[in-house]
Amino acid sequence: QVQLLESGGGLVQPGGSLRLSCAATGTISRINTMGWYRQAPGKQRELVAIITSGDFTNYADSVKGRFTISRDNAKSTVYLQMNSLKPEDTAVYYCHADGIIKMSFRSFEVWGQGTLVTVSS
Repeated sequence: QVQLLESGGGLVQPGGSLRLSCAATGTISRINTMGWYRQAPGKQRELVAIITSGDFTNYADSVKGRFTISRDNAKSTVYLQMNSLKPEDTAVYYCHADGIIKMSFRSFEVWGQGTLVTVSS
């Protein structure tokens, strides 16, 4: 019913920038919180940044000052602008969203498939 499609991953050199996008599709009435998580091979998935419908944001300490999360409600899309990328940022980045299904009182919680970000010289 609700799906998330991430894009924008790829290979970038240290110090470079990358912009991730995540578009939500389906019968959505309201999206509450959207966020980005990442998982490196052999490591636990961790929160990168989240943004609420009221534009409250929260960032992992490791990305503060470098990453910026934003959302376009008209497009049901969340973005992650990543600057000053470091090799340790290398991971699969997953989009996440929760909200309410259109014309119902049912909620949804969904993950995207993930997009790989590789930071290397």
